[in-house]
Amino acid sequence: MERRCDVLIIGGGLGGVAAALSAVRLGKTVLMTEETDWIGGQLTSQAVPPDEGLWIEELGCTATYRQFREGVRDFYRRHYPLRPESKADPRLNPGAGNVSLLCHEPRVALAVLEAMLAPYRADRQLEVWLNTRPVQVHIEGDRVQAVVVEDTRSGERCALLAPYILDATETGDLLELGRVEHVVGAEGQAETGEPHALPQANPLNQQAVSWCFAMDYIEGEDFTVPKPAQYDFWRNYQAPFWPDKQLSWNLCHPITHQAVYRDLFGDPVEIPHKGDLWHFRRIFAKRHYPEGRYKSDITLVNWPQNDYWLGPIITVSEEERQRHLEGARQLSLSLLYWMQTEAPRHDGGTGYPGLRLRGDVTGTDHGLAKAVYVRESRRIRAEFTVLEQHVGVEARGNLKGAEIFHDTVGIGQYRIDLHPSTAGRNYVDIASWPFQIPLGALIPVRVQNLLPACKNLGVTHITNGCYRLHPVEWNIGEAAGALAAFCLEHNYTPSQVRNTPELLAEFQELISGMGFELFWPEPQRFTPSPNY
Repeated sequence: MERRCDVLIIGGGLGGVAAALSAVRLGKTVLMTEETDWIGGQLTSQAVPPDEGLWIEELGCTATYRQFREGVRDFYRRHYPLRPESKADPRLNPGAGNVSLLCHEPRVALAVLEAMLAPYRADRQLEVWLNTRPVQVHIEGDRVQAVVVEDTRSGERCALLAPYILDATETGDLLELGRVEHVVGAEGQAETGEPHALPQANPLNQQAVSWCFAMDYIEGEDFTVPKPAQYDFWRNYQAPFWPDKQLSWNLCHPITHQAVYRDLFGDPVEIPHKGDLWHFRRIFAKRHYPEGRYKSDITLVNWPQNDYWLGPIITVSEEERQRHLEGARQLSLSLLYWMQTEAPRHDGGTGYPGLRLRGDVTGTDHGLAKAVYVRESRRIRAEFTVLEQHVGVEARGNLKGAEIFHDTVGIGQYRIDLHPSTAGRNYVDIASWPFQIPLGALIPVRVQNLLPACKNLGVTHITNGCYRLHPVEWNIGEAAGALAAFCLEHNYTPSQVRNTPELLAEFQELISGMGFELFWPEPQRFTPSPNY
């Protein structure tokens, strides 16, 4: 069985969705596959509300990402019984979480993304195959000829053929399957010269993954889950670089590495204070609604306590990968059980049995998110690789602002934020300048018709820390989709577009007209991301 299209996108996360939107807007037929049954990746199947730049309300993303953000707010205004003052707020934050100006439920993100794609699915210009994973990549010379995918429910396989293939998988799966030149884990200083790179390269040094979950809290009720199989291990586990046991309110500050105390609620419960965890990634705030309409907020648990770093899930055997995924599940369930039964309470007691696991919010029967939250992917060997020296404040020395890239296809802003790693390294969390996304980072050194559309572009283990967040991943995917469509329309190769000044200017003019922001205004570009 075979299917053909103009642009094939493997992976339906944020980068994949954005790539599909740009390719269909430019008149191409697109087939997008997704391994889970929800498109949206980080926002939906992994359940993580947006991590965004400081100026996201004014600038720092593409027009379609801004359309998505406003679509979320409009969804709540149209369908939820908001208080008049909340409904009228132009910067409504549905969850009122501290991590973002737009915290919201995964299902709402899913609904908005589906609505954005709907017009192109009506005539099958865009097809979306859910529950579908790649299993083989066929390459002849320097071109991908086909990707074989498998329906995870039936086992049925199909060969998908297209002039351009985009890898929008969460872990860069096509790079491995097609033996496309790529990097895994941490580079060494001898290769990159980055101040915060490891002395020696280590492919097994990868950022922690997290199996997120949603929960609410009903005082006086008991929703205690069965004791997890690995609870005794996690109850006593302490990493050498961590200030206390992992199941504790004593955490490690990501910048200073000093011990900090972060309790669940703070005191009193209804007043957010910067240190508590409940308000950190809250995705539903009952204060937006009439008194008594909802019994509880809903918060999303993506905290230091459920960062899993005991082993990587990339470049290991399938058996080891599954063992670590199960370890991440068990850690999250153990964290919930600890909070329900043994955690010190804000009022001096022990345990919050009223914490209720909300699998209905994440779309699962087991209660956790559909998929593990992955911070780091395989990364292409690219025509150009973004280094710490291009964006890091310390690494730039006396230079003001990030490197200016002549081939910019977008902008982003976030700290270089690496979570503890599977090789036992603690946080690397350092200031960075607002940056650009260079087209060269989207072009593999050899393969001509495969483009990265997620976290698998030409960045390093270090610079992945600021290029991995929601609006930047969206921009990467949208640029990759537009590049594929542009090359198809004019019979260019991506490398020709980047390395021919006239073609590059034409492409940059095209995407600017589509709502891409290519440059930072001076005041923002010269302002590094602050400390927490």
